[in-house]
Amino acid sequence: METIQTDVVVIGSGPGGYVATIRLGQLGKQVICVERGAAGGVCLNVGCIPSKALITAAKAWDKLRHAETMGIVVDGARLDLPRMQAWKGEVVDKLTTGVRQLIKASGGKLMIGEATVVGPHRVEVRGKTGETAIECGSIVVATGSRPVAVAGFTVDNEKILDSTGALALGAVPPRLAVIGGGYIGLELGIMYAKLGARVTVIEFTDQLLPGNDPELVQVVARKMKKLGIEVFLSARAKGYREQAGALHVTFEKTDGAVEIACDKVLVTVGRRPNSDGLGLEKVGVAVDPKGFVTVDRKLRTNVPSIYAIGDLAGQPMLAHKASKEADVVAEVIAGKAAEMDTQVIPAVIFTDPEIATVGLSQAEAERQGRKVRVGKYPFGGLGRALTQMEGEGFVKLCADADTGELLGVHIVGPGASDLISEGALALEMGALLPDLALTIHPHPTLGEAMMEAAKAALGESAHLVGGGRREAR
Repeated sequence: METIQTDVVVIGSGPGGYVATIRLGQLGKQVICVERGAAGGVCLNVGCIPSKALITAAKAWDKLRHAETMGIVVDGARLDLPRMQAWKGEVVDKLTTGVRQLIKASGGKLMIGEATVVGPHRVEVRGKTGETAIECGSIVVATGSRPVAVAGFTVDNEKILDSTGALALGAVPPRLAVIGGGYIGLELGIMYAKLGARVTVIEFTDQLLPGNDPELVQVVARKMKKLGIEVFLSARAKGYREQAGALHVTFEKTDGAVEIACDKVLVTVGRRPNSDGLGLEKVGVAVDPKGFVTVDRKLRTNVPSIYAIGDLAGQPMLAHKASKEADVVAEVIAGKAAEMDTQVIPAVIFTDPEIATVGLSQAEAERQGRKVRVGKYPFGGLGRALTQMEGEGFVKLCADADTGELLGVHIVGPGASDLISEGALALEMGALLPDLALTIHPHPTLGEAMMEAAKAALGESAHLVGGGRREAR
């Protein structure tokens, strides 16, 4: 076995791994990034990027079908899913090529193979041409996560799909059953409903998008109903059988068993960290029962030379959280004073309409014993939203009733994924309600909803009856 040396080995090249590799190179470290699949990891290849490409295409198709409202009549339009998939692939290729180029430009090296941690300063890589041992000063593990399996539904990506398989279909299934009403299930379910599939969602809990503010979820649920999506809540999927070319899925509800027929089943009930098979336990790295690696604020494990970032390092399992951790871990290894000290981490769900949140929800703030003042402003009151035919949803701000300190920003509506960044910045800077209310927002834009919601919380909105004032609770 050939033995080589470097300063740092990064295992995984997703949004955590590749950013850590590049930043370490910028800080003067010699880095080898080991990737068992394609550069960019799950996010760029079979997750965030391809899903958002297809979601955007489905939205464009749906808008085209309703363009007559605007006076645009399109005859003979047709859906070409193979061409859409090819376009998606071009987007992915462009970004993954960029990752490889950026790693090279930073002085890093990308090695393709299966990595195993065999010591605090040693990683062995099994590649197509043989095995290589790498001796190093530090190891950063950024191996991401994978879909959770469901008993009775073995994924083959032919009939039973995971998210990867659902993003690679060459034809729209006439009937699609989605097991799991979380963010992945709803994002892909709504996408395929827009492309023409008859979609059924089966969710184990009593709410779609469990853990999210029900007030936000209701807006998405109404849109799903308009799209013809059938939803079963408090339902446990049990299994399926094949009959006459169809899949018959059975699930249990409180009032008995229900069976539905479909052509494909999409299983999306969560993700689990890829901590197994790396040799971490053998070198003494602490891994909890759920597979998450225990780290401190500097992303160090209990083995001083080994670090973990991204999905592996715990919730929230978000790409942008992984990239932030990558910056921190690179600076820590380079000897800089750094640690994970963010006030908030925003989250986005790319349903229709989109949901974006940051900070405390109203319920969370009240559970902390705070007296909460809420300001809401509907997108239906914005000229820009109406000119886009996207008047559904609202911006909801939660603030401390006594001090005016902003506690949380919650958006359901058009452009929520972009608008939430203002909310994140406001919370990081300790903004008060008047800070948002007094900031001039350009007109006509969707961003005005943020300003108007702040004014509503203060009872000063000129566009809501009574100024929008609500009594604090």
